[in-house]
Amino acid sequence: MLGRKFSTVSFSQSMLICPCMSDQPSENNSPKSNDEAKTLHTVTIESLEPKIYLLPNLMTAGNLLCGFLAVLSIIQGMHFELQLEMDVADINKTMIYDYYQKAILYIFGSCLFDLLDGRLARIGGRESPFGREFDSIADVISFGMAPALLVSKTVLFNLPEEISWLGWAVAFSYLLCGAMRLARFNCLAVMPDDNSSKDFLGIPIPMAAGFIASITYLLTNFYEGGKNLGGWNYVLVGAMLGLSFLMISNVRYPSFKKVDFSTKGSVWGILGGALVIGLIFNEITRSYTPALIFTCYLLYGLIRPFFSKSLRQMLREKIDG
Repeated sequence: MLGRKFSTVSFSQSMLICPCMSDQPSENNSPKSNDEAKTLHTVTIESLEPKIYLLPNLMTAGNLLCGFLAVLSIIQGMHFELQLEMDVADINKTMIYDYYQKAILYIFGSCLFDLLDGRLARIGGRESPFGREFDSIADVISFGMAPALLVSKTVLFNLPEEISWLGWAVAFSYLLCGAMRLARFNCLAVMPDDNSSKDFLGIPIPMAAGFIASITYLLTNFYEGGKNLGGWNYVLVGAMLGLSFLMISNVRYPSFKKVDFSTKGSVWGILGGALVIGLIFNEITRSYTPALIFTCYLLYGLIRPFFSKSLRQMLREKIDG
C-alpha cells in the first residue's frame, strides 16, 4: 500500500483516535531510534470543549443584555411614535424620547461591560477563543445593530422624503463595516504577536458606537427642547459614514490593554479623571461630556500620525502606564 502502513481510526463515545503516522517501521526505511518513531495521538472529547471562563463571559453576557434592551427600547419608542401619529390619548413626544434616551444609556452600559470583560480576562490570564468569538457576536448587537437602529429612527428618518433612502443606506453601511471590523480583529488576534504594537487597527466598534450614542443623546436633548437641528441631520450622516470608513481603515487607536490595577498613575491623572466623572454626573454638563470624551478619542487617532516620533513615544508610555 504505497510502501507505508497507516493506523486505523477508531471512535467511541468518549474518545477520538487521530490518524497519525504508525509506530511501526516503514517497509522501505528502518527507524533511526524509538524516540523518533511516530505514535498515535489520543484526544478525548472533553479536551475538544472550548474553555469558558465565568467572570469574563458573564461580563460579555451583560454586554449582550444591554444591547438587547437598547433594541427593545428603540422598538417601544417607535411603537409609541406610531400611536402619537394616530392621535392616541396620553402619548407625547417626551415619552417617546425617554425610550430613545434609555436605549442610549443601555449602549453606554454595553461599553462598560465590554471594557470589563477583556480587562478581567487579561488580568486573570483567562483569554480564550470562545470568549473572543462570544464577545464579537455580542458587539454586533450592542455596538452595530442598536446604534444603527437608534440613529435611523431618531435622526436619519427625518431627512427629506426625496433622500429618505439615504437614512437606511448609511445605517446599514455602519452595521456592515462594524461586522467586518470585528471579523478582521478576530483574524488578527490568532496571528503571531510580535509585540511591536498593542494599538487597535481601525477605530474599535465600541468607541464608534459610543460616539454615535453620545452625539444622538446630545441631539435628542435639542429635539426635546423644541429646537430645530437644521443641517445637523446631514452632519450626523457624514459622521456615520466617516465612522464606517474608520472602522475598516488602517488608522491606529490606543487599546489601553496594558492599563490594569498595577498601572501607576499621577496626581494630575486622578484629578482629570475625577473632573470627567463630575462632569458626567452634573445635570447641566452630562449631555455634553460623553460626546466630548468620544470625540477626543476619535480625533486623537487621526492627528497622532502628525506628531513627532518622540511625542508619540511619550504619549504611548503615558497611556500604557
